[in-house]
Amino acid sequence: MEEILVVRNLKKNFVSGGFTRHKDIVRAVDDISFSIKNRETLVLAGESGSGKTTLARLILGAIEHDSGEIIFDGTTITKDNLKKIRKECQMIYQDPYSSIDPRMKVFDIIKEPLDIHHIGNKNEREELVFNALREVRLEPVEEISVKNPHMLSGGQRQRVVIARAIVTKPKLVIADEPVSMLDVSVRAGILELMKELQQKLGISFLYITHDLSTARYIGHKIAIMYLGKIVETGPIDEVLFQPKHPYTQALIDSVIEPDPKNLQ
Repeated sequence: MEEILVVRNLKKNFVSGGFTRHKDIVRAVDDISFSIKNRETLVLAGESGSGKTTLARLILGAIEHDSGEIIFDGTTITKDNLKKIRKECQMIYQDPYSSIDPRMKVFDIIKEPLDIHHIGNKNEREELVFNALREVRLEPVEEISVKNPHMLSGGQRQRVVIARAIVTKPKLVIADEPVSMLDVSVRAGILELMKELQQKLGISFLYITHDLSTARYIGHKIAIMYLGKIVETGPIDEVLFQPKHPYTQALIDSVIEPDPKNLQ
């Protein structure tokens, strides 16, 4: 399989301390390298503050990296060609409540990327929006499309976010904790939907999470991130069942396994 994303020796530092004399360098992303192949899901796992979301923002060009290289679909991404990755690499955000404009109709929320990237005419955009709604199983599409976000459940809102992410037919989707704020009862449905979309549309995923219980279900490979570095990477079953790094073992040990004997 060809590689859709290659990250080489990526670095990003921040300076903390504000206007005080004493300033510290925070190595948010510290010499990170990895790759994602077509139709592959790489899980990026680690605790909050490990640098996972900063890495996602660097890939999308939301912030500029200090050094290193990002190669997307064979093209090295620079300031001059950010539009390529922003069209063909989309984002699913953690919070389905704050990641969409509450004043917009569902139709306009999903259509917005098409407007930004000048894809299709009016009729073609309408058909693309309705197709995206069908892909995420939000039907009847005519009825759903005229609703405001507050009229939908959390799971439905996240399906709208996924529809917005796939409407431009991206090659890569970055999913940043996409089920962490959803009820447990709807998480499996969202993860299953993502797997189905991967098979049907040929999408690659960078799946960011701190929850290893969902990682094995959706991932092919996993990279464990700690204090801005990737400390372990490999096939997901190999890393989770035979961890080599102490931090990976600590993450695995922190996963809560229900014990029927303790149920009241």
